[in-house]
Parts: sequence; structure tokens; C-alpha cells
Amino acid sequence: MEISKSEDTILITGGRGFLGKKLYKLLNDSGYEQVIAMGGTRDGFDLGEEANVGWMFDNYDPDVVIHLAARVGGIGANMKYPGGFLYENLNMGIKVIEEARQHECKKFILAGTVCSYPKNCPVPFKEDDLWNGYPEETNAPYGIAKKTLMEMLLAYRKQFDFNGISLIPVNMYGPGDNYDPRASHVIPAILSRVGYAKANGQKSMEVWGSGKATREFLYADDCARAVMLAMERYNEADPVNIGTGIETNIKDLIELICELMGYDGEIIWNDKKPDGQPRRCLDVGRAEEKFGFTASTSLREGLEKTVEWCKDWTFYHKDVNELPPTERA
Repeated sequence: MEISKSEDTILITGGRGFLGKKLYKLLNDSGYEQVIAMGGTRDGFDLGEEANVGWMFDNYDPDVVIHLAARVGGIGANMKYPGGFLYENLNMGIKVIEEARQHECKKFILAGTVCSYPKNCPVPFKEDDLWNGYPEETNAPYGIAKKTLMEMLLAYRKQFDFNGISLIPVNMYGPGDNYDPRASHVIPAILSRVGYAKANGQKSMEVWGSGKATREFLYADDCARAVMLAMERYNEADPVNIGTGIETNIKDLIELICELMGYDGEIIWNDKKPDGQPRRCLDVGRAEEKFGFTASTSLREGLEKTVEWCKDWTFYHKDVNELPPTERA
């Protein structure tokens, strides 16, 4: 199904968020003439309200919807507010998908999450293993909400011939990321902690977990390119992993960030705090096979660009458990 650069309207929920801004720019730079970037609760627009979702579709009449809006956070936030993470993500997604179906949109793209995979999933994670176990407990509600939306798209495809596709990106990072400890993921959280320790002359820095857990990291500009390629070339039911296929343990990641930021203090590992899922690394073969996506930015290169972007910032770090829930994107 071809998307017209001049005639079709593309609506991005969460379009003013981290990935949304990059995707909006990429689509415009690539010649798409009718791209709408919707804000979230910070902009006074709550996708959890049915009236708002209806107004959005009636007002913009999109041909393509890219659903990036989400309530996100790190391990601490997910552990403290599991009900909020499940309800708000599920509530938003259900309303947006159903409204897109009623408006007969030609394509719907859902940004899922690697948190949907089973805790003990064989590495690298293959899309066919999504339902072969329960997610890691600290972020299971968020992962289950996103996985339910993926299943909703499959059901709508069967019953209504609705062209919904699901993408599963790994942890993203890059310039413009969210450093709010209520919402930040691994890399921005570490950058914030290291920046704070350096700025305040701290001789040591405490980090959650053992450092043995592994993660895969994707530069956000690469992810935006993957979403655009999938929009242009992919129309199948099967979900698709979006990542690099390269696994990095947290200890090595922190040492690299400390090197790039010029911090030589001691790292104290608080192994009484959870590591989260033991390992995360995706099988990314389907994305390359189906729509020609491979990541082009190495972790060091991406971190160098990110550190350069944020080097003049004043970093703040507070215990995430002392803060209220984050807003939706």
C-alpha cells in the first residue's frame, strides 16, 4: 500500500516527544507534505479522553497514524506506579486504534516495547517468542499494555481488514532525550547521574543493580528512519524488532559514559536494587529483510553526539521514588 507524499495526511501521536520530533523532521525532510505532530498532556491534550481523540480524527482526517504517545519511565517509576503505566497506555491505545478503524485509515503503526518480551526469553529475542512467557516483573504492566495493543491490531486485521503494523524498538537514546528521572530510561538516567556527580565534585556515584544486566541501545535518529521505512514498505501482520542486534552490559556502558564525560570517580553498585530483565538483545533480521532497515550509528558514536549536545546542561538527580508520576508524551 503506497503512501502519497503530497496527498496523504500522516498523524503522529506523541509527535512532540523524543522520537516524535525526530520522525516529524525526517518525514518533512523526505518530502512528505502533510505531517501532523500531536502533543500530549504537557501541551494540554490528553489522548486518554475519548472526546479529544474524536476531535483529533475529525479535525485532521489522517490517512496514516503513527502511535508513539506513551507514558514511560525507568524501573523505579514502573515499580511504584504499575497501575498507571498499564491503564494509561492501554486506554490511549485502544481509543486511538478504534478511532483510526472507524475513520478507515489506510495504515496504523504502533510503537511497542521490548518490555513486552518474556523475562527469560532466549537471546537474541525473536518476534515469535513474544507470547512464550511472562515479562520481567518490574515493568510487566507497561509491557503487557503494549502487547495487548499489538494483539488488538492482529484482531482488527482479521475482523476488519485493518492495516495495523507493530514495531518493537529497543531502548533509544540521543540528543533531545528526556532527563527527568520520572521518565528517563537507562542512558539519559546515567548521563544525568554522572553529570551531577561531576558538577558537584563527588568522589563516588551509586548506581542501581549489579552492572551485569545487558541492554541493546538504538540511536533515536536510526529509529525514526526505521519507522519511516516501515510506513513506506511494510504491511504485514507480524511484529518487527527495531534495534542494532548488539548487546552491551550496564557496567561497560557506564564506564564508557564516564570516559566520554571525563568523570573518574568510583562507581558503587547497589546490588540490593533490581537489575530488571537479565538480558536484552533483539534479532533484527526481519526488519532488514522486510523493509531494508539496519542501524547505522554505533553506540560510541551516538553517545559522543549525545554528550556533546548535553555538556552545557545543569544536571539534577533526585530519587525517582520521591517524585509524582510522569505525564504522558
